[in-house]
Amino acid sequence: MKAFAIDAYKGELSLRDVPDPVAGPGQVVVAIAAASVNPIDVKLREGEFKAILPHRMPFILGSDLAGTVVALGPGADRFRIGDEVFACPNKDRIGTFAERIAIDEADLALKPPSLTMAEAAALPLVALTAWQVLVERAKLGPGQKLLVHAGSGGVGTVAIQLAKHLGATVATTAGTDNIALVKSLGADVAIDYRKEDFSETLSGYDVVLNTLGPDVLEKSLKVLKPGGRLISISGPPDAAFARSIGANAIVRLLMRLLSFKIRRKAQKHDVDYSFLFMRANGAQLAEIAELVEDGVIRPIIDSMFGFAETPEAINRVASGRARGKVVIAVAETPPQIREIAAA
Repeated sequence: MKAFAIDAYKGELSLRDVPDPVAGPGQVVVAIAAASVNPIDVKLREGEFKAILPHRMPFILGSDLAGTVVALGPGADRFRIGDEVFACPNKDRIGTFAERIAIDEADLALKPPSLTMAEAAALPLVALTAWQVLVERAKLGPGQKLLVHAGSGGVGTVAIQLAKHLGATVATTAGTDNIALVKSLGADVAIDYRKEDFSETLSGYDVVLNTLGPDVLEKSLKVLKPGGRLISISGPPDAAFARSIGANAIVRLLMRLLSFKIRRKAQKHDVDYSFLFMRANGAQLAEIAELVEDGVIRPIIDSMFGFAETPEAINRVASGRARGKVVIAVAETPPQIREIAAA
């Protein structure tokens, strides 16, 4: 099959022939119709997580997919050949910039019927991130106030919609050209970061979802009320994350040191700081699919690229100018369904 991969960190992403995947126990093979690009793809290409999430080369990038189940591995019984699915693979099995992938069936959910393959591929990673921050960790509910940074980005566009569904008051930051977009998604307060300082405008917030750099992270402490929560998906990672991935003692110590400054400042403000690294979860994705069908969440697509244009799609995300998601059409027509003998 064809796939886009790198041979070394910071290396060129190139198209090459790789062996067809084989479904192992509890896995299925999915013929990928569409994938989407996330900032994590840029960071992985640059080797930013190689100390804690090393990958064997050549390394196929990509963490979102929508496609069709074409093979079942031993013991896989949750899906059938021909099912249309969407997913974000487990961090150890990513590689959706490819024609096929073998994936744990626990990571999959049935594609929302109302969405095209391209639309469905735009959702898994960002929707799971928003869910795990707002529902699972923050337990956001009616009457609470949430600040979402970069509301026009992939995570931001979903987080605004989900937070409004949960009953929260939502503020967000965005550029001038994207203020109308975030308001259309339900933001109660939209701050143009080019004209206003959010830390001077907002106060008394229960939760901040940070997707940006250290300067914004530290300023976010000022808008939280005592007992509030600052949850960052852009770092720095903390010791709790290190424990969750089974990191060794040296890596755990390193992460404690990396997050020491922000944790100390958070403590002085009487707020909690934590880092979240999204994990694959098909059950949560199925709940998100229901919200899509109920009209609660809709994907926002910035642009579409053909499979051969995958490097250009990554560059679009790396530019920081994308609103919503950048999607790659891996297969222009529905994949041929064929049953492959289980290994």
